[in-house]
Amino acid sequence: MPTAEYLTAFVTLFVVVDPIGLAPLFIALTQGMDSRARMIMGVRAVAIGAVLLTLFGLFGDKLLGAIGISMPAFRIAGGVLLFLTALDMLFERRTERREGQHAEPHHDPSVFPLATPLIAGPGALATMILLAGKPGGDFVHVLLVHGVMLSVLACVLVLFALSTPIERALGRTGTMVVTRLLGMLLAALSIQFILDGMRGAGVFAG
Repeated sequence: MPTAEYLTAFVTLFVVVDPIGLAPLFIALTQGMDSRARMIMGVRAVAIGAVLLTLFGLFGDKLLGAIGISMPAFRIAGGVLLFLTALDMLFERRTERREGQHAEPHHDPSVFPLATPLIAGPGALATMILLAGKPGGDFVHVLLVHGVMLSVLACVLVLFALSTPIERALGRTGTMVVTRLLGMLLAALSIQFILDGMRGAGVFAG
């Protein structure tokens, strides 16, 4: 995979995970905690998310094979799922759904809802399988895809650390604008996944 495609992989995962959109949610879910406890919670959530994404990146295609689902079929399904995610972002449904999630008193939100479904949600898990299972990909390719995933999660952690000033700087309007721009980009990338899946299934050549 050329360097440009790894950049595309980074953008795809960045848009799906949406670190910018997670920052204000992280604040809401860790409300009342001191800065040290908040960062411990953030590190734990990112670590759990990384484990889940790694497992799906390494073994997701084998799981699909075991239950009789081909990679082209999953690529098309993943593309449709990402497109629906993009629609949610464009029409604010994902933001509204996420903002509806609140931590219960004395509940540790690092596993749920932070690690899953907010960081390692269905879209991110599907994206890892699609990226790591690219036809012709070798061990080095899989390793680089996981490196890309870890770099996206590093962005999540940095934005968790900077979440308070970022939320203050962007405001709700700024966050909405960024989310819509990322939604448009994700819509285009999801269509590319669908086209790749159709090509892999022999629907059309070229």
